[in-house]
Amino acid sequence: MKSFASLLTAAALGAAMLLSPGVAHAAAPNYVALGDSYASGVGTRTYIESSGSCQRSTKAYAYIDAGRLGANLTFVACSGARVADVTANQLSSVTSSTNIVSVQVGGNDAGFSSVITECAKPSWLGDCSSAVANANSIINNTLPGRLNSLYSSIRSRASSAKVVVVGYPRLFNGTDCNAGTFFSPDEMTKLNATADLLNSKVSASASAAGFTFVDPTSKFIGHAVCGSPEWVNGLSNPVSESYHPNVTGQAAYADLVGPAL
Repeated sequence: MKSFASLLTAAALGAAMLLSPGVAHAAAPNYVALGDSYASGVGTRTYIESSGSCQRSTKAYAYIDAGRLGANLTFVACSGARVADVTANQLSSVTSSTNIVSVQVGGNDAGFSSVITECAKPSWLGDCSSAVANANSIINNTLPGRLNSLYSSIRSRASSAKVVVVGYPRLFNGTDCNAGTFFSPDEMTKLNATADLLNSKVSASASAAGFTFVDPTSKFIGHAVCGSPEWVNGLSNPVSESYHPNVTGQAAYADLVGPAL
């Protein structure tokens, strides 16, 4: 028979084991995804019903990366968003408890959708050169200030969060294989150069804010519109799907953005 003392010792050890904390598990990070249609997942053709006109997709890179990270995702990116829309409608989701932020915005400020529409017309009907020049002017002279203000607001709301700024791919490989569009080689070159300019300004503002910039340009070369395989939709039905990353393109984005997060 065990002695009374040994029974007390065993009981004390059992109580200590119950009271002592086990192996600590890190809390899931809080991830907020901000931005426009490229961030929301337009182009994937499958959208979360409750997201309405914002067209958020479970195929979007933020959704994919949140799953890989085991993060709590607050997904507020919205189709059509400009910098001002992110500030007015999305920024409030970034708080002191936010650990990770991704933000992709700027293309709509430059009117890229209307530029593509203009350049897709036959040369006798459209004025691609003027549209591109106007977009470049906005990118050079107006967009940086807007981005600097937004990035400053993100940092002030989440001082210790990891912030990743995401860029845009070139849309063209040099071939227009879509019936109904009339992009010349020169126009496609100009549009790709505008995407490069946009990325350079977004990257500069991100760097000034101390944020990480993810540039998709090299990864998408050979996979733009009419590429093989094509990661960016050409002219599509409905037209809103056009010139946005498809499911494979968003998966490629996820592979780029994930390591930066």
